[in-house]
Amino acid sequence: MQTLPSGSAAPGAAGKNRTMQDSKITIKASTLALAVVVTVFLVAVVFAANQNDIIGWLVVIISLGWLLLSAFLVFGISRGAKKVQEQVAGVRADFAQQNGGGNTTLVDDGTKVRDMKLDHSFKIVQVQTGVVKEYLDQDGEEARGMVDRALETIEITAHNARSMMKDGQSGPGEPLSGDIVD
Repeated sequence: MQTLPSGSAAPGAAGKNRTMQDSKITIKASTLALAVVVTVFLVAVVFAANQNDIIGWLVVIISLGWLLLSAFLVFGISRGAKKVQEQVAGVRADFAQQNGGGNTTLVDDGTKVRDMKLDHSFKIVQVQTGVVKEYLDQDGEEARGMVDRALETIEITAHNARSMMKDGQSGPGEPLSGDIVD
């Protein structure tokens, strides 16, 4: 796990800036579309007034309907987007406050894989401990061989797990080899 100090930019910061730029472009495009609909309405009114026929006034009514619908959508969505941004900012502030003033913890895929390998190593140790308990009280060459192999497996697994945890600082860093008895 890596912990980012509160002053560092999180990896999603670039995506956040891109989203803000995209929303500005969207707002500009919707404003431009609204301006086009207003222009169509005004042209329809001028032609209807000059021609003074019913078809022209029907076009005016239809374009007025489209103008009202587009204005409602542009202003309604804009207000809704602002409310959503406020809520997201509030949730982020609450999350930052709950997590120690803005420190962000990142877990990458390498950490997840290492944790899975360590979990598997601990399971191997548990199984081999059961083998030792089973054969420890028995006499004979076979029982002694099973205990020896189980202890060797535990030793190899522990060495490999420690090297995963310390990135090879405790030795050459290469996994031990041997027979693993499940």
